[in-house]
Amino acid sequence: MANNTNLGAAKAAKNDEFYTQYADIQKEVNAYLEYNPDTFRDKTVLLPCDDPEWSNFTRFFAQNFERLGLKRLISTSYAVESKKYKDYQPTLWEQESPLFDPDKTRIKGKIFELTRDTNQNGRIDIDDLEWHYLEGDGDFRSPEVCKLRDEADIIVTNPPFSVFLPFFSWLINSEKNFLIIANKNCVTYKELFPYIKANKLWSGRTEWAGGMWFETKDRNDIDRIIDGVPMKNIPSIWLTNLDHGRRHERLSLMSMKDNLRYSKHEDIRRYGYIKYDNYDAIDIPYVDVIPSDYEGVMGIPATFLDKYCPEQFEILGIGTGDSAKELGINKNYRGRTDLSFTNPETGKPSCPFSRILIRKKA
Repeated sequence: MANNTNLGAAKAAKNDEFYTQYADIQKEVNAYLEYNPDTFRDKTVLLPCDDPEWSNFTRFFAQNFERLGLKRLISTSYAVESKKYKDYQPTLWEQESPLFDPDKTRIKGKIFELTRDTNQNGRIDIDDLEWHYLEGDGDFRSPEVCKLRDEADIIVTNPPFSVFLPFFSWLINSEKNFLIIANKNCVTYKELFPYIKANKLWSGRTEWAGGMWFETKDRNDIDRIIDGVPMKNIPSIWLTNLDHGRRHERLSLMSMKDNLRYSKHEDIRRYGYIKYDNYDAIDIPYVDVIPSDYEGVMGIPATFLDKYCPEQFEILGIGTGDSAKELGINKNYRGRTDLSFTNPETGKPSCPFSRILIRKKA
């Protein structure tokens, strides 16, 4: 099974060659269209950190240009010589182009744009993409890509795992709408969580369970071959500030009394709801046992965020680190400002994995 070590390895080795499946992009984007059919209408969409010749992001948005009602599509790539993995062969499509330059193709990024029906076949699609080499290598922090960012309305991509935090800073400072892929653990990062708490960033439509499968170009880092394609499973999620219907769906919950009697989780039936030793709140180990009638503060795993409805719950903070200090959480048995409780099975103090503290809204 793939786990979070995949992401750590990617960061250490700068292995960023994970390609998102077309079906995953389609499923996610369709959720925003169901909520608001005009989400992308008359918008300029930028796909940075992309490899347009291989990317399903470029394919999807180009093929659906007219359905989405886009005004302009921009896709930029990162030069192969700037990557760790340099196993690269120019596509036939690129080599046959009059713009092809064998000296530039490995050291320059590329920009692909779609705005019009260039082949005059009556529709705008992937065959109408126009491209040229960038002045630099296509790094998202370069002045020319920053300029494209500032011209865009919505930024969509699977950013490099190895530089996710610099990318997030680059993205959030743009004050643009966005839809990106990230690892699950990032929601508790001090750089991200304040935006989640302030309801300026939230989970995308796709459920978190099971992670996502990506095509990988690294033949030494494969989890499974699917339909002849080498794939890697990574605990990834969509993050966005675009609205979608699922985030407004309230959870259907049982009362505390009913959970204690009927919950499918034996530990809830046996031990009930455990109170923290160093903070006035109860621990909620599973989303489906949140009691509908509890008015106090509850600590719940971060996986709650893919089911979080801002009209139903208020996010107060995280029960660890600086956020815990701000909430007034006392130091625990280890001398750290983390939530802790007495484990009813062992009678010993214990710290649950990072908890998000929430409270039911009236």
